[in-house]
Amino acid sequence: MPELADVEVFRQYLNATALHQEIAHTHVEGEQILAGTSPQGLGRALKNNQFDATRRHGKYLFIELHHGGWLVMHFGMTGRLSYFDGDRQTPEHTQLLLDFKNGRRLAYVAPRKLGRIELTRNPPTFIAAHELGPDALTPSLADFKRLAEGRRGSVKGWLMNQQVMAGIGNVYADEILFQARIHPRRKVQDLDARDLDTLYKKIHQVFDAAIAAKVAPDDMPDDFLLPHRKKGGNCPGCQGKVKQIAVSGRNGWYCPRCQE
Repeated sequence: MPELADVEVFRQYLNATALHQEIAHTHVEGEQILAGTSPQGLGRALKNNQFDATRRHGKYLFIELHHGGWLVMHFGMTGRLSYFDGDRQTPEHTQLLLDFKNGRRLAYVAPRKLGRIELTRNPPTFIAAHELGPDALTPSLADFKRLAEGRRGSVKGWLMNQQVMAGIGNVYADEILFQARIHPRRKVQDLDARDLDTLYKKIHQVFDAAIAAKVAPDDMPDDFLLPHRKKGGNCPGCQGKVKQIAVSGRNGWYCPRCQE
């Protein structure tokens, strides 16, 4: 599932390709991805409009519309964006296609059709309505520690709770905990100040590195667990075998030696 790093890469991609171009037509191929609007309503909002700016909050991409309001994209399990010349073939599994008046096109591609596209008045209204916590990269260290106060349950479940912090999912929770050398089932209430200092630091380091690598597993740092999250994978730290583990209803990976 696209997480904070993926959506930040999508945001940078959209900024580099599709800003300040007038939209001529909107084609909704997968109506089930729309939330709170219809193909006709979305078409009216986007026709003769353009994208002025972008913002990311957790796993959501917000796109400011020139004539007011924002387009919101959530990428579900497999979503992505593709910007291309109008004479090229539309990508398979395109659910939303925008035709720009300059002849270029922007496709929202989602093979599993689990993403969401919505319209909102502004990002704060949307964030409040969806009860999202702060973006995972925005809290200060002091605020981060306050987010842990009174929390119970596994540290992995806490990191993935979008009402606590928005943007961390299964894959990057595993990576953050591996880099911090913390077992994913460890209880939040058992973390001391040093553990929280380390987690805070690793959240930023992991996402910074993933964004710099454009979230390509082969371009991640050599000490990342992410390329080794599979049966038979070797820990990049101790070279032992990584193991699968179920935490908070999600199957993840960890190193039994490094994350005791």
